[in-house]
Amino acid sequence: MPITFRQAQLQNGLNIIAEVDPTAHSSAVGFFVRTGARDEATKVMGVSHFLEHMMFKGTEAITADQLNQKFDAMGARNNAYTSAELTCFYAHVLPEFLGEATDLLGQMMRPAIRQSDFDTEKKVILEEIAMYKDSPFWVLYERAIEVHYGTHPLAHRVLGTDQSVTDLKRDEMQGYFDNRYSADNTVVALAGRIDFDAAVTQLGSVCGHWKPTKPARNSTRPPITGGSFTLKDAKVSRGYFIGIAEGPSIEDDRKYAAAILAQILGSPDNSRLHWALVEGGLADECQASFDARDGCGDYYVFASCDPANLEKVEAEINKQITGLVDSLTEEDTRRLIAKTATSATMQATKSLAGLSVSEWDGLCMFI
Repeated sequence: MPITFRQAQLQNGLNIIAEVDPTAHSSAVGFFVRTGARDEATKVMGVSHFLEHMMFKGTEAITADQLNQKFDAMGARNNAYTSAELTCFYAHVLPEFLGEATDLLGQMMRPAIRQSDFDTEKKVILEEIAMYKDSPFWVLYERAIEVHYGTHPLAHRVLGTDQSVTDLKRDEMQGYFDNRYSADNTVVALAGRIDFDAAVTQLGSVCGHWKPTKPARNSTRPPITGGSFTLKDAKVSRGYFIGIAEGPSIEDDRKYAAAILAQILGSPDNSRLHWALVEGGLADECQASFDARDGCGDYYVFASCDPANLEKVEAEINKQITGLVDSLTEEDTRRLIAKTATSATMQATKSLAGLSVSEWDGLCMFI
């Protein structure tokens, strides 16, 4: 039987979508909440990520240990992640456990947020922030985003800062949860061997009482601050470079061409930058990527090298970008289409879970 795509919406606004494959040997379910760092007030920066952690601390009826034991008993591969725009909770299971996984995730999405758990987990978050401070790339990336977006919430750090997390109150998190984790701000996605109608009925039972809140997000393309900067740290022995430029938004159909262009420019192997910089001996790593956001998009180029080569690396990156469009061939697109198709097929088999650039808005270095 062919793969089919289904969609339904509960009366409270919860959207349910599915890719149904009767021949699949597994099933997956994910709760995608349209909230992330860009939806936070600066004062509570990091609350989305912190809240993601709190979701695993249990509900009023299920303890954290019981939650983990239940997922483990069904052999689930489950996890969560937070980005600037999205928070996701998912489970990948054998088809016979999909109903149980859906029920457990649905209950988990209404956490207790106990003060004692909040106080304990705050220490974990602060340790995580400290850990990322030891990553030159991450330090450079976060600073580059801040310079690129200026005062816009897209400049917010997903983990927050020491100050914002330390000052965050449990009731502030509860207020954020009540507003953003609503029925009309959540999509439940299913894939694999599933009974869609049965899943919709079950989700109605589990999530039908969730209230809509009509949470807002300003999706207007933000003004770009841009600029260049250099960070220096005597403890860092390598040189790092990040460049960021504006790109199409997730609503713009040009996002597909942008993603392909970024891959031609800087996929990890067999790309313009790989051959010019890595194979050329100037850099040990160089990649380009494209990230489509709500209302805007970003192109990125990242490279690491001997600090003495940073200026040469930057010059070569600019050279490759300047000549990229004129150098494109049909062979470039054919090769990438084949590569993308292979990757998509392998990923689908493995798991059902979950650039035309003329100017840089930010040139950033870490020496």
